[in-house]
Amino acid sequence: MGPETTAVLLTLLVVTALFVLIRRGWAGRLRRQAGLPAPPAPPAGLAERTPRLAVAGMYVSTTLQGAPLERVAAHGLGLRARAAVAVHDDGVLYARDGEAPLFVPAAAVLGTGTASGMAGKFVERDGLVVLTWSLGGTPVDTGFRTRRAADRRRLLAALEALAPGLPA
Repeated sequence: MGPETTAVLLTLLVVTALFVLIRRGWAGRLRRQAGLPAPPAPPAGLAERTPRLAVAGMYVSTTLQGAPLERVAAHGLGLRARAAVAVHDDGVLYARDGEAPLFVPAAAVLGTGTASGMAGKFVERDGLVVLTWSLGGTPVDTGFRTRRAADRRRLLAALEALAPGLPA
């Protein structure tokens, strides 16, 4: 066996070990978060109703409130995906590509705001719209990056109007 073959095999071994460790970490996170309930299903016919506002962009992640690097792995909430967010009178619907839709009832909304990053996606100052809500009594933050910068302000205003009187 030549030095090139040894280098390739060693590299493959290291890469494989890294992937095994990543998988174990994700599985551990899933075990720790097993007690989190699934988000509620959207009300029947919600997707067919005209929303207050709908914008396209990127669903960044859902994290534990105040811990922007602590993804909620349970129920696929920690996976980034292209998405569209629609603000309805009943709540907020994140239609994520390749994932189940995420519905946040208006009654579960705890606040709104912006951030420069969370769980693997960091952008310019205030580049993410963050919705803070209660998932079965656990406060979480859901980040969304609008495709167009002009939509960010509109989305934030629509979310604030959904639950007036809440801190932004």
